[in-house]
Amino acid sequence: MLREEVVPVEVPGGFNVIVGQAHFIKTVEDLYEALATSFPGVKFGLAFCESSGKALVRYDGNDERSTQLAIDAAMRIGAGHCFVVYLNGSYPINVLDRVKEVQEVACVYAATGNPLKVVVADDGEGRGILGVIDGVRPRGVEGEEDREERRRFLRNIGYKR
Repeated sequence: MLREEVVPVEVPGGFNVIVGQAHFIKTVEDLYEALATSFPGVKFGLAFCESSGKALVRYDGNDERSTQLAIDAAMRIGAGHCFVVYLNGSYPINVLDRVKEVQEVACVYAATGNPLKVVVADDGEGRGILGVIDGVRPRGVEGEEDREERRRFLRNIGYKR
């Protein structure tokens, strides 16, 4: 019998999270290298749910709080071969291409600083991610003032000239 569960993923202020699927135990070391070399001073933690053998949550990182957040989220999600990356003080846009270039990464479900929920299926033997709920539903369509605010924000944080 298949059971569905919605797993909330904590995203504290100043943090962002990436949730994805990979396929091999070396994912932990390869993601570490990709993240550590993405840009100077990036602070992160990651966890990976092994889906065979010892079936452990494997982890690494260079920031203790990010690493613990990743371990906690991976344990709650509990889906085989999923990975969770927490970034402390940086945005997924800074590392996402590097994460997706890791040979074992099959897909990325979410990269966000919003409230996040992971929809998981459980068949009693294993668990898999069906999808994610990222943030809240739209409240309307942006107006001209909203468009200008978006443009200013992107320039203020240095992503546009």
